[in-house]
Order: sequence, then structure tokens, then C-alpha cells
Amino acid sequence: MHASVARKPEARLTTAAPPAFAGSFDLPTRQSGAFHLSPLTVSEFGEHALIARITARLTRPSWVVVGPGDDAAVIEPERGSLDVLTTDAQVEGVHFDRRFVPPDAIGHRALAVNLSDLAAMGACPRAALLSLMLPGDFPMEAVDGILDGLLTLADRHRVTVVVGNVTRSPGPVIVDVTAIGAVRPRRVLTRAGARPGDEVYVTGQIGGAAVGLRQLQATVGGPSGVATDLQVCRYLRPEPRVRAGLLLGRNRVASACMDLSDGLADGLRQVAAASGVGIAIDATALPVDENVREYHQARGLDSVEGVLAGGDDYELIFTIRPAHRRRLRAVTRLMGDLPITKVGTVTRDRRVVVRTPQGDRDLPAGFEHFR
Repeated sequence: MHASVARKPEARLTTAAPPAFAGSFDLPTRQSGAFHLSPLTVSEFGEHALIARITARLTRPSWVVVGPGDDAAVIEPERGSLDVLTTDAQVEGVHFDRRFVPPDAIGHRALAVNLSDLAAMGACPRAALLSLMLPGDFPMEAVDGILDGLLTLADRHRVTVVVGNVTRSPGPVIVDVTAIGAVRPRRVLTRAGARPGDEVYVTGQIGGAAVGLRQLQATVGGPSGVATDLQVCRYLRPEPRVRAGLLLGRNRVASACMDLSDGLADGLRQVAAASGVGIAIDATALPVDENVREYHQARGLDSVEGVLAGGDDYELIFTIRPAHRRRLRAVTRLMGDLPITKVGTVTRDRRVVVRTPQGDRDLPAGFEHFR
């Protein structure tokens, strides 16, 4: 991990303890899980102390040959596996709003979106690189919160943060994560393998995170009692389907797979385009929580369109050959409580349509930057 500032583009991280400050603090550790929060901002705290505070919370397994403290990390590849790399950023004002998204949820989401990409490739997560771009008046307490959320999720999935960067931002907070996973060559999942006649499935339930975001937006300047609502939790702390992706790849079940962080409508279009096929979705089969349907109906909104267009679900969409249904049943048993729902079929017609009792209709637009 290194730091970048206007006066000095790059600074190496050392793991030495930071200097003492007036009102000294205890450096946090992942083992203790407790530390004293400083009221200082990152500018008042200082670059090197900030880096040391972050580094003190990181672990170093044996396969990390060179970790934080050098210009780059060095890790041993997993024998017999391919490396899978992905990167994604959470930008304030685009992906989150600090008025209603707490710091730990920012950190959780920053790692979760990357783990979801690895899951869609059938890869087992191993390592992550973290870059924090922070304004000078950003509170140190919030930095600790971001790390709490990110490292808690990392622990659950045995992910090691191996290196990173800290830099000053003149504007929004940006949390940028690059994740590295491993997968056996014959277990790699992609978007490009669907064929006409394949069946289309979705993990979990969809549409809840988008409703949760709307509920949170409605609390700005008002009551915040919905913070424990299930849909709100799905937006703030989405659950990447890592185990599902691993099982789909290891058992060679899926012919194509993609994560749904940008919504089911976007995922369907991406899989269809990559595979050179069409897809027909059954609107009545979509796995939607009844509370989500009621939310749309109470506001006179089309629940099918809202569910298809909404993002942040972090579920997986995948296709299978009909001959592999037995494999899917075996995987479903291993997934435990996670529901798997058939929602459509792959067609030769290159259109992507939604089939409703009133007839076929075009798929709504999903999320897309710059549109």
C-alpha cells in the first residue's frame, strides 16, 4: 500500500508504528476487533499515520511473498489454477450517498461488487488491492468504518488485502478495489456459452435492493426507521453469491453466467449478446419478494419493469443445458437455503423479450453509466 498526494505522487508504506499524537490512540487489529476512534480528519491525522493504521489491520498468509511495505505485492499463484482479476470502484454521488449509507456499508459494497464478479466466473476469491481516494476533511472515524465493512466481508470469504493506495481527492470519496481469484481451467464460467434451448436461472430474489435504495432516499431529512428493513439491508450490504458461483463451475453446470449488480435486464442483454442468442423471460416466474411487489403496486408502478431494471442485487443469472438438470439439482442441494429459479429459455431469435399474460414485450433498460 502506498499513498499519493499533490506534493508527492508516491510514498512507500512502512509497517512501523506511527508517531505518538496528542490524545494518543490504540492501533486497531483484526484480532482484537476494538479500537479507539480518533475525532481527527485524515489531513489532521497525517499520511503516514493513516497508512500505518490501515496496515495494522491486515493479515499476511504464507502465499503472500511480499505484502504492504513495498512498491507492489508479490503472491504465489494457486497451483493448477488460472488467475481471475476484476476491478470496480464505489464513487460517492454515483454508487452511494453518505447521508444514508454508513461507512461500513461503503466498504462492504466496494468488496462485494468485486466478489460478485469473481463468483460469476466460477472463481474462488484470494486477494484484494484497495485504493482510497479521500478529501482532506474526511473523518478518520469513517475510514475505520469503511475498513470494518470491507475486512469483515473479506474475512468471511478468506480474502487478503495485499497492497493498496491512499491519495487525496479534491471531490468525492472513491473506494477502488481490485480482486484476484483462482479457478481451474475447465471450470471457468463466461457470458458466452449459452445456446438455443438452454434454460435460464436466477439465484435468490431480485428487485429488493432497488426498493431499499428508494426507501433510504426517502429518509433524507426525515425519519430513518427503515434502516433495518430487509430491502434496505439488501442495498447496503448485498451478499455476493461466491459459493453458488464456485459450485456452478466445479460441477460444470452452467453454460453461461453473469452477476446482476447492474440489474437483470442488463444481465440478460449481456449474456444474449455475448452468446449470439436471444432470451425469453417469463414475467410470472421472476423471484420477487411480496413486499417488493406491494411497494411498486402501492405507487402505481409496473412491478415487472421495476424488478427487471433495478440493480444492486448481486445475484447470478446463468444458463444450463436441459441435459444438465440433474447436475443442477445436486448443486441446489449444496447451496442450502439459497433459492434457484428458472425464469426463461434461450432462443434462436436474437430478441430479448419478456413474456407476460398480455403478450410479449421488450425488455426495459437496465442501469448504464453515461446514459
